[in-house]
Amino acid sequence: MSPQLKMIALDADDLAVISTHVQDARVQASDIIWRQGEKRLVIGMSRLDWEQTLEGEAEPRRLVAALRFDRVLACKSRNIDLGAPDMVLDLIGIEFHPQDGRTEEPGGSALLLFAQGGAIRLDVECLECELTDLGADELGIGLEIKGEG
Repeated sequence: MSPQLKMIALDADDLAVISTHVQDARVQASDIIWRQGEKRLVIGMSRLDWEQTLEGEAEPRRLVAALRFDRVLACKSRNIDLGAPDMVLDLIGIEFHPQDGRTEEPGGSALLLFAQGGAIRLDVECLECELTDLGADELGIGLEIKGEG
């Protein structure tokens, strides 16, 4: 069993590493929590344990994880129905775009891209993101998709 991850991203390169670890994560709409007063977005997810998969384990394992963004000035979504709490989204990856096309940070937009055209854009005063594993996904959180066997 690989150790649980705890990663922090303070720039675009760090965020690219976190993006790799959350690729193909499953997120329920009810697990997307925008705390405007705290300038924070928290997303609960069931992510693939990519280290365990790369080590050649036969059965891919999922971990329950939390992804947190701080210093968020605005949060906007597209093609995501937050009013449908059981809606399951597949996270493709996360990108960072510096403010006003500048190459230096800290301000800009983090873009979370989901399958089927869904997206969340976070305008941040500076990039502060944390990924923390919370344990094995033994209950299959986010894995019960209607229509699958």
